[in-house]
Amino acid sequence: MSRVSPTLEGFRATFRRPWLTFAEIAWRWTVGTIAWAVLFFWFIEYLKSLPVTNGDLTLLSTRQPFLVGRAIAHILRGSLERAVFSGLVGLLALSLLWIVIAAIGRMVTIRGMLDYFRRDAADLATEDVARARVLLPLIGINFLRVVVVLASVLALVGAGVLVGFVSPDKNPRPGLAFLLYLPLAVFICLAWSTFNWLLSLAAVFAVRDGEDAPGSVCAAVTFSRERLGPVAAVSTWTGLAHLTAFSMVSTAVAFPLAFVQVVPSRIVIASMIVVTLTYFAVADWLYMARLAGYVFIAEGLNEWASPALPTSLPSASFDRDELILSDVPNPA
Repeated sequence: MSRVSPTLEGFRATFRRPWLTFAEIAWRWTVGTIAWAVLFFWFIEYLKSLPVTNGDLTLLSTRQPFLVGRAIAHILRGSLERAVFSGLVGLLALSLLWIVIAAIGRMVTIRGMLDYFRRDAADLATEDVARARVLLPLIGINFLRVVVVLASVLALVGAGVLVGFVSPDKNPRPGLAFLLYLPLAVFICLAWSTFNWLLSLAAVFAVRDGEDAPGSVCAAVTFSRERLGPVAAVSTWTGLAHLTAFSMVSTAVAFPLAFVQVVPSRIVIASMIVVTLTYFAVADWLYMARLAGYVFIAEGLNEWASPALPTSLPSASFDRDELILSDVPNPA
């Protein structure tokens, strides 16, 4: 019996259910827009809070690099702590917002995928899990993802501090410090990527089976170990597609820069923004295709097969008294 491809089924699900991609884009871009708005207003309010004296204005009006630098240093003196504190408060608020909205968005998209696949396979339908029972584990999983990001940032900073001991001010060795820091940074990034992927996969089992956050993570580990081949295939093909899209967008973004002296800068900037937003939309679509492939595997649909020729002939009645089938030797 021939098996179907989870990767193709994932892409087919996104084509037949385009609202899944639109829902993913909606909640991701909503959080992104709010984050950019908070960053913009934080920067404006921070600039308004900076004290600028007449002496600073005089130094800035000279346009001399040294005097301008002295004026900027005087303006920013004593305000860094306030900026960092307000930035941390804003980052905490954005993290809480992302945890809740991402949980709601993931619950909607995974439920849509389950409904799509179970519609085609009615005999695999299971009991529906209550939304309140699903939302809390998803919030816990997203909280773990935020913790992993924070731990990765602290690990990168700690690695930089640790490597700094091999290059003191009295005997600087930046080359050696870079060679030591690079493998540590790569290892930390790989660890973050692995844990983030595992936690994103755990959301499938939180919605599908109603598992809590630890149970969903354990189910994701078991699933990735038992279904390593199909999961790796889905991740590889969607990853290659994502890499291809990134390469094409990088070329498309660099192309308008060649006409910056001919075309007005506003048109160039607008073109770059449109291309970048298109890339983000394609990236969200590929993520939905990959997640749909995982759901397809988790539902056991890749074990289904198309009808094939029978491997054994049907039994037929025959006469056991025939001499050719008899155990007694022929007297003749």
